Amino acid sequence: MEKKLAIGVDIGGTSIKGGAVTSDGKVLDVFSLPVDKSLNQEQTINALIEVINKYLKEHNYNKDNVLGIGLGVPGCIDTENGVVTYSNNLDWYELPISKMISEGTGLPVRITNDANAATLGEAKFGAGKRYKNLLMFTLGTGIGGGIIIDGKLYEGHMGKGAELGHTVIVMDGEPCTCGRRGCFEVYASATALVRETKKMMEEHKDSKLWDITSKLGKVDARAAFIADREGDPYGHILVENYVKYLSQGLMNYFNIFRPEAICLSGGVANEGDYLISRVKKYCEERNYGYKGTPKVEILKSEIGYDSGKIGVASLFFEDRVENRPSKRLGAAKKELEGCDTSLETLNSIPVEGFDKE
Repeated sequence: MEKKLAIGVDIGGTSIKGGAVTSDGKVLDVFSLPVDKSLNQEQTINALIEVINKYLKEHNYNKDNVLGIGLGVPGCIDTENGVVTYSNNLDWYELPISKMISEGTGLPVRITNDANAATLGEAKFGAGKRYKNLLMFTLGTGIGGGIIIDGKLYEGHMGKGAELGHTVIVMDGEPCTCGRRGCFEVYASATALVRETKKMMEEHKDSKLWDITSKLGKVDARAAFIADREGDPYGHILVENYVKYLSQGLMNYFNIFRPEAICLSGGVANEGDYLISRVKKYCEERNYGYKGTPKVEILKSEIGYDSGKIGVASLFFEDRVENRPSKRLGAAKKELEGCDTSLETLNSIPVEGFDKE
């Protein structure tokens, strides 16, 4: 049987979800398990290995028909060595997760940050598939981000780049969990909107926000948008301020990368055109910072919650690692060992614009 499947596993703070994914981005079968915070990191991975092996057996998946297992994990990930350096959501430190799962299942394992995984899924099979240069922002508890340049995922050194939520947009602003103040995610995440909604409610007892949150059963990011739709002036202020911060943050990235498009996902992005049309208007009025620059399209995620599983599975459908200049240089050196051409000659050759250190 030709290998056209990979297993995509999306690890979150409260649950782990996975499934078999085809090379055209279809999710066939799924599995899940809760994250038990009473378990240490090794115990959690052992529990995951047990679930994966049961799943593989039930569906007759094995090394003959599965390319491997892709993992999307929140936090700082050493993608080259398959190690979770630090994940604050999971309280994991220096966890050699790729080695553990590969040894436990007998399948190759590749890993990336969860936001990068979602970006890959959307870029290859969702709203971003028409674009070679794309940024993705996940508007949830924080702001996750991913970067696609010339059709390839850009992860930064050791896979620890693309922390798009942690650029400062307000000097000496609200404190961020990263240790800085005024970060993009402190003003444009769902958490930020909830914080500002609570403040507004305390200041204006006559706001419709009180009735709306009572019906919702909690104060969440939807409340401000519902109140705005219902004509509440305080809900309108919240939405306008949120649009301002989100748009200002996005325009910074437009001016840095000048991508063809950006894609918004996560809970707040579910407001759809009600949000995106306002962001477009705000940005267009400011012409993305410079006159005469190409327009950046602003899109809503099409895949949604499956994008992480699909994205990490797709790591096996196109070789990401071997396309890195350092990897290609190392491979070329091995090929030249024993040949007439010396390694000194090879070392003197620039690699696609990268000067030799």
